[in-house]
Amino acid sequence: MEFADDSRAEQAYPALIVISGLPIDPLRVRSRPQSEELGFCIPKPVFLAQLHEIPRFPRSRADRVNPDQRCPVTQTASPLPERGPTGRRTAKGSLAAKSAQRVERPAPLRQVVYDALAELIINRTLEPGQHLVEADLAEYLGVSRQPVREALQRLQTEGWVDLRPAQGAFVHMPTDEEADQLLGVRAVLETHSARLAAGCASEAHVARLWELQNAGLEALAADDGEALVTANADLHSFLTELTGNAVLAELIGLVDRRVRWYYTPIARPRGHDAWAEHAELIEAVAAHDVEKAEKIMAHHTERTRQAFHERPEAARE
Repeated sequence: MEFADDSRAEQAYPALIVISGLPIDPLRVRSRPQSEELGFCIPKPVFLAQLHEIPRFPRSRADRVNPDQRCPVTQTASPLPERGPTGRRTAKGSLAAKSAQRVERPAPLRQVVYDALAELIINRTLEPGQHLVEADLAEYLGVSRQPVREALQRLQTEGWVDLRPAQGAFVHMPTDEEADQLLGVRAVLETHSARLAAGCASEAHVARLWELQNAGLEALAADDGEALVTANADLHSFLTELTGNAVLAELIGLVDRRVRWYYTPIARPRGHDAWAEHAELIEAVAAHDVEKAEKIMAHHTERTRQAFHERPEAARE
């Protein structure tokens, strides 16, 4: 592109950025090679009048939207159909029953969206085999489709979501073999954790374990499935924490989310037996009975594995 003088080049500079999307040195815009490198070549008249009138557009959606004009956290999603064309329950049907969970922003958006979708899968709001539509999830979370798409791709690599050609994304449906593998690894780690805990627990540790036990019994009395899952995870997590073994804590942390996913559908049916076993375990830890604590935890984790295979939904899946 050629200009009579440098001042005309500098005046057209903002418009050139809009057209090319790339920074251009205003002192070099006179050279035709650079304009050709950028994939366009404007004739010598250049229609400078129109170029000067082209506005500078914001570079991102965040620049165009006033934060005060965004949807409030309490905004409720619009009514959504329960079933898709094939009769399968869709994400719309699951999410319609809850108020929209507008994600909070200043954290990295892709991470926040990933965490939100993972939690919806873990707590079974989005059930195994359920179709995940980007537009529905974006509307529910109050974000654009791009971070949702990125989150689904990440969830797919981690085994939470299946991406099927020409069909879309679906919540992964775990197989019996996958459950056995994960719960088997968990049994080994948790059994070792119980053994170490029994050997080093202080009175303060035991008191804290009883507090967590009581929280679980309260959730059981209230028939609160979500609270039961949380209380169970908290007790097992603290048992590992009190051992002081950082490597063990890290390894158990890697499988914790998926264990919660498997435990959610059996939290209520398994409730009374599970929390009775927890009480026996705490007594063994308090008595520093290493062998008994290890034996109780091995039995506890095996019963959880069996309960997962015996759950009513297993026949339907």
